[in-house]
Amino acid sequence: MKLILCHTLLQFIFSTAFIIVFTFSFEKVEAQKNELSKVWVADNGDGTYKNPILHADYSDPDAIRVGNDYYMVASSFDAVPGLPILHSKDLVNWTIIGHALKRQIPFAHFSQTQHGNGVWAPSIRYHNNLFYIFYPDPDFGIYVTTAKTINGDWTDPVLVEAGKGLIDPCPLWDDNGKVYLVHAFAGSRAGIKNILVIKELNSSATKTIDAGRLVYDSHGIETTVEGPKLYKRNGFYYIFAPAGGVSTGWQIVLRSRNIYGPYERKLVLHQGTTNINGPHQGAWVTTQKGEDWFLHFQDKGAYGRVVHLQPMHWINDWPQIGINMDKDGIGEPVTHFKKPDVGAFYEKQTAQESDEFDQQKLGLQWQWQANPQQGWAYLYQGALRMFSQKIEDTIKNYWSVPNLLLQKFPAETFKATTKIIFHPNLNKEKIGFIIMGMDYAYINLTKKQDGIYVSYAVCKDAIEENKEQEQVIAKLNSNSVIFAVEVKEGAVCTFSFSEDNKNFIPVEGSFTAKAGRWIGAKLGYFCSRTEQTNDSGFADIDWFRISAIENR
Repeated sequence: MKLILCHTLLQFIFSTAFIIVFTFSFEKVEAQKNELSKVWVADNGDGTYKNPILHADYSDPDAIRVGNDYYMVASSFDAVPGLPILHSKDLVNWTIIGHALKRQIPFAHFSQTQHGNGVWAPSIRYHNNLFYIFYPDPDFGIYVTTAKTINGDWTDPVLVEAGKGLIDPCPLWDDNGKVYLVHAFAGSRAGIKNILVIKELNSSATKTIDAGRLVYDSHGIETTVEGPKLYKRNGFYYIFAPAGGVSTGWQIVLRSRNIYGPYERKLVLHQGTTNINGPHQGAWVTTQKGEDWFLHFQDKGAYGRVVHLQPMHWINDWPQIGINMDKDGIGEPVTHFKKPDVGAFYEKQTAQESDEFDQQKLGLQWQWQANPQQGWAYLYQGALRMFSQKIEDTIKNYWSVPNLLLQKFPAETFKATTKIIFHPNLNKEKIGFIIMGMDYAYINLTKKQDGIYVSYAVCKDAIEENKEQEQVIAKLNSNSVIFAVEVKEGAVCTFSFSEDNKNFIPVEGSFTAKAGRWIGAKLGYFCSRTEQTNDSGFADIDWFRISAIENR
């Protein structure tokens, strides 16, 4: 194991108890130094880029430009820390620089897993030297959090409006000094959907001050209209909104001379002849050189909702997104294109993936499956030390276990390897390397009376509280192991292990990863036990590395 002279225990006060959270460096815009991805780089290095610009699950992206910097936020649902913030200089090369939510409120509610709940589609804006992020929690209402600098301390979320099913908010500061908010409704909570409303906010943009007005009803026109973004240009108010559903939909734009309508409608982006399904829901951004671009997602099942960048231009005060291949006035997404003109050249960058666990903070790509508690994990002596946590008797499988530390799939094909040293105290203590979704699989070390064993488990339809099917593979000669998983096209996963990092023993068969609740599959760790104790065992995770799959 790598040794370092000092370590940091990062703690956060919650009520009178301490909750361990891995905080983020907000000292500068740049994220901690990370290597260029070995599995997906969007920048082709010749002045062009390929889509997706982020081959990872950054659902419902919204973005802004402030000066020469671009910032993106995305849905994070129940993952903690939440509300990821990404940074770019050219709209193509992105890194994670922090999170606006270090833990989710209400705290007790999110101390347990809340798959599919939590932070839905957010919006980010910059007004009067203040950053705003509006986000909805479909079970509680619309919140706003602010910061004076993107890398500063974000305020505790303020409840702008309480209510069930209020989703996808986006503000607009108008020329007359008024502040407006557009949002949609989630039928699962509100009992209504396919409509957009606009409400007025107070001057500080922290509370709605009226009941709002219905500005678009899509019934009889199209279904699943949501995710609105509100803009103003040349005297027109514009609402960019996705329609038709996550995996099969399209992008519409509404415009009006009056904030409250009536609004004209135009279809501006669809799949067309491409293989980029459901291209919609995102953000319009203008570069320093006056170019217009549109960021959106594509639903790729187990790989999540990956982010694309499309050229955009205006014709008769209507935006056209992508390329109008058949001259019907409706854009189609591009797979390759010239990079945006931002007035300068920037080196390639990619979002964080690998982690040596030898820094003072955890890599920003990692998120827990619930608000973390004291004692789940610490960075210690060049490793991530995870202490086993007791699984409650009511929990049927790992779908409901909160102390899972996970990150997104980084590409369509990749290999993940990790070195683990296990120090169990009790029989049945486990350290697992898991691919998590509605189906999941993991390889793990388990303490038994006569030693440490490698096991492999698969759980189908975990959301239905089904039991795992587990098989013992081998007994270890020591307490150290290298686990690996290869993810190939179609999210087909094969696990293996090694005691010397040279000779890998494959697990028989393969596992096809499945999406989670509104998210792609993730991979990472858990450390668990079945018994109560005053001194749990632990596992030291020495490193985690993403690499390309070797040709054999």
